[in-house]
Amino acid sequence: MRVYLAVEADELTALGAGATVTPTAFVAASEDEEDELAALEEAAEHGAAVAAAELDDPDAPVRLADVVSFHLDVDGSGDLAWYATQELDAVLRILRPS
Repeated sequence: MRVYLAVEADELTALGAGATVTPTAFVAASEDEEDELAALEEAAEHGAAVAAAELDDPDAPVRLADVVSFHLDVDGSGDLAWYATQELDAVLRILRPS
């Protein structure tokens, strides 16, 4: 099932290092696009970014291999930008500017 995980920069760093994390998961009420979007947006309200993942158990530890994409509000507009898992370093640079 697709789950939306409210994650912080430290959790993303841990995922990138090969560790597992157990962030708060938000699950859509149905497979309807509007319910999926509502779960994504709710997760975004609770973390610096959202990791969308495919998990059998929404409470299970998450590995980077479980994640299918990252989403974050890069400009403060409330619109969430989409990032591939291969762009984890870019996501971290946005969350932790030098």
